[in-house]
Amino acid sequence: MDGARQTRLERALLALGRLDSIGALLPDPHLFLYTYLRKEAVLSSQIEGTPSSLGDLLLFELEEAPGVPFDDLVEVSNYVAALEHGLARLREGFPLSNRLLREVHARLLSRGRGSNRLPGEFRRSQNWIGGTRPGNARFVPPPPTVVPEALADLDRWIHADDPLPPLVRAGLAHVQFETIHPFLDGNGRIGRLLITLLLEHWGILKTPLLYLSLALKRHRAEYYQRLLEVRTQGDWEGWTEFYLECVRESALDGVSAAKRLFDRLGKDRRTVTHHRATTVTAVRLFDLLPEHPIVTLPRAMKLLKTTKPTAGKAIDALCKSGVLHEISGKQRDRVYAYDAYLKVLVEDTAQPE
Repeated sequence: MDGARQTRLERALLALGRLDSIGALLPDPHLFLYTYLRKEAVLSSQIEGTPSSLGDLLLFELEEAPGVPFDDLVEVSNYVAALEHGLARLREGFPLSNRLLREVHARLLSRGRGSNRLPGEFRRSQNWIGGTRPGNARFVPPPPTVVPEALADLDRWIHADDPLPPLVRAGLAHVQFETIHPFLDGNGRIGRLLITLLLEHWGILKTPLLYLSLALKRHRAEYYQRLLEVRTQGDWEGWTEFYLECVRESALDGVSAAKRLFDRLGKDRRTVTHHRATTVTAVRLFDLLPEHPIVTLPRAMKLLKTTKPTAGKAIDALCKSGVLHEISGKQRDRVYAYDAYLKVLVEDTAQPE
């Protein structure tokens, strides 16, 4: 690796180290992971042209998303399930393998758009990228007859000893997977998800807080161009430089967001605990908001394992302290949001490009 790429690698690793340190300082990083993962799902789907937001997804999970196309939100929700499944399987000791990628793909296309595109199965027909047919396509992946062996080669390389740093290898694996394009649908999302799974597989981060889709969305035109230049010109070096810069940018995004979320939670918890309307149950509900920043009365009852009047008083106390705000405009079946927390999370997700 030449001096310029080595410098980019060192800068990316330094940023990852800062992100790992932030993760270690968080009182419960899993509370942050809940919404971080959903933000990644939204952004990765937006890269593919699915116009939904983090707020839409959280409302959808509450079954409260009027006016938002159902298939769009099913698609994003499926991505969350796919990524959660992949990470859980790795933590169980299941190897990162083609079998695992098929399992993840089956969840990605389990319902909604793409559910008729062989979920969990490698393609048995030719696909292409751009254009209306292979003859005018921007890129034509290898024929289906060579897909199994190409994926087997990738799998062997992932598990083999290699002098390249694992972070670089994750970026190269992403390109190779995207070039093979082994599924009829969902290759881009699975390919980006593969990076997260590889970082977990190789133990690059203690907590999986790095998600690249925000940086890849910001630089989407260059992202696609860099992939194409590897395929047509063999420019792996240009891709690697671009990818490492995206890693650095994403890690710094994560550090900044985690700090702001941590500061927000500390400030608002002090407000809640000192407010005259606060109850013990209200404080308990507040502590659950990072994982559930949009709530309803039935959801609060379930989370707190308490009665309707007690949960209602907790919501009322958080509204009076200015932490929760009613967003549905209804007299019944009201929906409440932790706006200040969501504002940090939804940056760059509200309006897809």
